[in-house]
Amino acid sequence: MTLRLYDTSARQIRDFSPLEPGCVSIYLCGATVQAAPHIGHIRSGLNFDIMRRWFLHRGYEVTFIRNVTDIDDKIIAKSAEQGRPWWAIGYENERAFNAAYEALGCLPPTNEPRATGHIPEMVEMMRVLIDRGHAYAADGNVYFDVRSFPEYLALSNQDLDNLLQPSGEGETGKRDPRDFAMWKAAKPGEPFWETPFGPGRPGWHLECSAMAHKYLGRAFDIHGGGVDLVFPHHENEIAQSRAFGDEFARYWAHNAWVTMSGEKMSKSLGNSVLVSEMVKHWRPLVLRYYLGTPHYRSTIEYSEESLREADAAFGRIEGFLQRGTELVGEVAPAEQLPDAFADAMDDDFSVPQALAVVHTTVRQGNAALGDGDRTAVSQAVAQVRAMLGVLGMDPLDPAWAAASGDGGAGLHAVVDSLVGLVLEQRQAARARKDYATADALRDELKRAGLSVEDTPSGPRWELASD
Repeated sequence: MTLRLYDTSARQIRDFSPLEPGCVSIYLCGATVQAAPHIGHIRSGLNFDIMRRWFLHRGYEVTFIRNVTDIDDKIIAKSAEQGRPWWAIGYENERAFNAAYEALGCLPPTNEPRATGHIPEMVEMMRVLIDRGHAYAADGNVYFDVRSFPEYLALSNQDLDNLLQPSGEGETGKRDPRDFAMWKAAKPGEPFWETPFGPGRPGWHLECSAMAHKYLGRAFDIHGGGVDLVFPHHENEIAQSRAFGDEFARYWAHNAWVTMSGEKMSKSLGNSVLVSEMVKHWRPLVLRYYLGTPHYRSTIEYSEESLREADAAFGRIEGFLQRGTELVGEVAPAEQLPDAFADAMDDDFSVPQALAVVHTTVRQGNAALGDGDRTAVSQAVAQVRAMLGVLGMDPLDPAWAAASGDGGAGLHAVVDSLVGLVLEQRQAARARKDYATADALRDELKRAGLSVEDTPSGPRWELASD
């Protein structure tokens, strides 16, 4: 089956055909680092990490660029509010984003350029656009003339005559209120860079056009980001880049929001759930499963209940893998994925349908466990590990064991030893037919948050589900 994805610009699912055979180039709009990330921010990085992993599985060489917006109005406002340098706020939060990506198992990007490191490229792009009549300088600002680019708003399918954009603060000299700022004139007390157009700083949109050009060239395969970036950010990128002479992105992919009470998760709404807090209460692998299971174009309505359901669902997968390996020993992931799984992933990265194949295989594996069919169990474990591995969710992968840290592994060993003593006492009570004592010991473990299952190879314990 040909790999296909939904292209926002075409408003339909298209067959994917890369510019260069065997290679895929992706530009993802990354973090604006005015604050630490919530799970809505990280969903985008995680969704595109799954896409990237599938391309890698299909044998493509992937170049993955994810930028950092380290200067903008929000960062400057935070600097004034906190009395701290803008660059210190940006760097602190950039580290927080990278820690969150790493915690949830996202592969590092090929390059992760910062806006402030590419001022010369932005200046050159503005110079060319001014020379070609697509941009103009006014009062130290540089604006893009949207009427000079007939394709403007094609991505979001809007009508320019019905588009109203109020002038931003300090954005003086506009010929048309809908023209957007590529460069903003310096204000007293704000950071600035010297340019031929006067001292100032980048507008939000210019940085991505300049960095995509530098790292991916005049044309690349996929541009990604949240659905909220379609307008104005991605529309403005297209206008700048194509007016500059670049073909720019050939496919546009957008992930949906994480919402709370029907509203987009946002710090301004006070409804954000910080990743740094979430990982204190939920295992990062469960968070990855929770955020990565829905289709990337489907909205996730956040709730504690839905997270508990995801935890329980993933727990059933883990439980099978643990019981299976206890019976047959360590099993490597299968080399060949089930056709139904691969077909689902090829069809616009349909993770829900792919995971349905995982759960079906788990049910078949559990049935084989009940029958004592070691061969079928081994095959099911290998297939489940292979499918989860492609999604970055294999709990038996050494990367997740390493991510949990030695302390977590050591603590598990200590608990396992202590619980083992209790289980030995329980087994001894059962052997002498003292079932009251055996049941009492089992109940004590349950009150401690552990569940005990009697298996043909002896009792085993795990954390009890809520």
